[in-house]
Amino acid sequence: MTAASEAVRVAPPGNPISRSFRDSMVVAKRNLIRMGRIPEMLIFGLIQPIMFVVLFTYVFGGSIQVGSSNSTQAYREFLMAGIFAQTVTFATAGAGAGIADDMHKGLIDRFRSLPMARGAVLTGRTLADLVQTALTLVVLAVVALIVGWRAHENIGKVLAGFGVLLLLGYAFSWIGALIGLAVRTPEAATSGGLIWLFPLTFISNAFVDANQMPAFLRHIAEWNPFSATVQASRELFGNLPPGFRTPDAWPMQHPVLASLMWSVVIILAFRTLAVRKYRRAAG
Repeated sequence: MTAASEAVRVAPPGNPISRSFRDSMVVAKRNLIRMGRIPEMLIFGLIQPIMFVVLFTYVFGGSIQVGSSNSTQAYREFLMAGIFAQTVTFATAGAGAGIADDMHKGLIDRFRSLPMARGAVLTGRTLADLVQTALTLVVLAVVALIVGWRAHENIGKVLAGFGVLLLLGYAFSWIGALIGLAVRTPEAATSGGLIWLFPLTFISNAFVDANQMPAFLRHIAEWNPFSATVQASRELFGNLPPGFRTPDAWPMQHPVLASLMWSVVIILAFRTLAVRKYRRAAG
């Protein structure tokens, strides 16, 4: 029996990279099928960002100045990049809760008994979450168009804007994966995945002009990786309002490059930590 168990754990021959990719795709497919059977996950994930769009646009839109304009339209276009970025980062909580649920139910132990790459379980999960986030962004963009948001750049730049948003969402899903592995229940993963996101997203340039913040908060906002992605998507969408003064901080002057650098660093750091934690937790 022991020999048979050890034989099962032996990885099949082949290129480790291609085997890891194949295993990750299998796990991603499993999670996508599961998401398709529970449409409530996507529906509930859309309710909050849609509420934010409506509330900020119609309740606060006319009273918040951005650049030299107080118009609702200028704020609506300024706002949407922040709502898009908030949506992709708040998916972190769902990623953590899903992994915590798999750990709680013993599914991870079943995966460990199979001859598959160790990091494939987490990679597959984060890729499935990326697909769900992309679908959420598509629906949210349609809602934004309905309430009056418009992009003023060519299609290539607009797609690049959504690309940097999705890359940040994928990077943050690895933070969610680490949280999901570090806690004991899905409820704790949901709470742990949200509690740090609120200050991250609100001490930023997502909803207000960072130039209007007190000096110590403004510096935090300008170097916030979330702010870099928001600023990058605003520039790529052509949504910077008239008279807007770009802060002097390097990430705000070069937001696309800063956003890409932050996302890559987060992926490398937290994927390493999450895979290490997975090996210990499932060991």
